[in-house]
Amino acid sequence: MKVQLQEQTMRLRLDEAELATLLAGETVENLTRFGGSGGWGTAVSLHGGESAVLLDSGTDCRLVLPRSSVEDLAGRLPCRDGLAFALYLDDGTTLQLQFDVDVRDSVRQRGVTRRGSASPV
Repeated sequence: MKVQLQEQTMRLRLDEAELATLLAGETVENLTRFGGSGGWGTAVSLHGGESAVLLDSGTDCRLVLPRSSVEDLAGRLPCRDGLAFALYLDDGTTLQLQFDVDVRDSVRQRGVTRRGSASPV
């Protein structure tokens, strides 16, 4: 999982294997260590609700995404359009979350599907 942060925007980009793990009900995690016991982690999992949820412990960020939205995205792959969520935080600010599946990896795994044409066999 690739994690990009800039101001109040977070982008998560998974590859096809990580997407399969997520859809199988498991959690996908990314941990960056800064030496010693310090570090910062991001985890993403799915739930049956309709909105994204952020659980934050200071050094770990857990994002819980709506399963139906991620399944819909998986059905459209490969595509460049991901999912966008606005997470409203306790301090009144908003974190914009962009969730994508790596389109190049999807093309390698699934082949190219053109709109209006049949999927490759």
